[in-house]
Amino acid sequence: MSSIIQGVLPVLHTPLQVDETIDRDVLQREIDWCYELGVDGICGAMVSEVLRLTYAERLELTRLMSEISDGRGAVIASVGAESTSQALEYARQAEETGCDAIMAIPPVTTALPEQALWNYFSALAEQCHLPLVVQDASSYVGQALSIDFYRKLLDEYGPKKIFFKPEASPIGPNLSALRDATNGQAQIFDGSGGILLVDAYRRGICGTMPGVDLLDGIMGLWRALQADDDETIYRIYFPICAIVALQLQAGLDGFLAIEKYLLVKRGLFPSEQRCQPNAWDLDHETQAEVDRLFDLLIQAL
Repeated sequence: MSSIIQGVLPVLHTPLQVDETIDRDVLQREIDWCYELGVDGICGAMVSEVLRLTYAERLELTRLMSEISDGRGAVIASVGAESTSQALEYARQAEETGCDAIMAIPPVTTALPEQALWNYFSALAEQCHLPLVVQDASSYVGQALSIDFYRKLLDEYGPKKIFFKPEASPIGPNLSALRDATNGQAQIFDGSGGILLVDAYRRGICGTMPGVDLLDGIMGLWRALQADDDETIYRIYFPICAIVALQLQAGLDGFLAIEKYLLVKRGLFPSEQRCQPNAWDLDHETQAEVDRLFDLLIQAL
C-alpha cells in the first residue's frame, strides 16, 4: 500500500459516450478536478455503475483510475461480484494496475448465510494483498452485514487489512456500535452522499466516500468539521442534505440521475448518459428544486 486510506475519497461517476463506452478524456477531467479540490484519493463503487458495466469496461475503469490518478492519492477499486471467483479476478487486476485498496459489497442476487459471506470476504482478504474495505450498501443494494460479522473480520485480519463502509440503517447508531464493539479499532468510512456526514464524523469515522457531484461542498464541510466550526458546518451541510434527500427517494437510480445532471451543470460531463435500463429519470420539478438547492450550496461556499 503506497497511500494512506483516510480522509475524503470520492466515488467516481463513470462518464459514458452514447454507445455507453467509457469516455477517457472526461474521466481525466473528473479525476483532475477531484485532486484540484484536495481529495485524499478516489474510489470506484455503486455510483460508478460498476454493476452495469461490462466485464471489460469494469476492468478498464479500474485501470484508468490508477493510471490517471498517477500517485496523487489512494485508489480504491470496486471488486464486489456475484461469485468469489469474479471478485478475486477484479481484485487481482486491482493489484496489477497499482491500486491501493479494494472495496467489496456482498453478492446482490441472493441472501447468503453468514458462513458463505465469511468465505467470500475471507477469500478476498487472504488472496489479495491489498487492504479490503467491506461495504454494506444494503440501504439501496445488497445484503446487510451484522456488527458481530464485522468484528470477527477485524479480529481475524486486523485494522491494517480490513476497513469498513457500513450503510445499513440506522447508519449513525450502527457506526457507534461498530466503533464500540471493536474498542475503537475499526477504521470506518461514511457514505450515503454526505447526508449523514456531520453525525458520522462526530462518531469517529476516519473518512468519507461521497459522490463527485457535490465534492466542493463535501471538502468544505470536511474542513469545517476538522476545525470544529459549527457556523460553517451547518451553512454548507443543509443544502447538501436537501439535495441528497432528493437523490435518496429513487434509490441508486436517484443518485445516478441527479449526480450526473449536476456534473453536466458544472461543465465536467458533456452528457448525463447512464447505463440502460434504469428505474428513474429526473423530472422537471425535481430538477428545479435541485437547481435552487445547488445555488444555495454555491452561495454557502
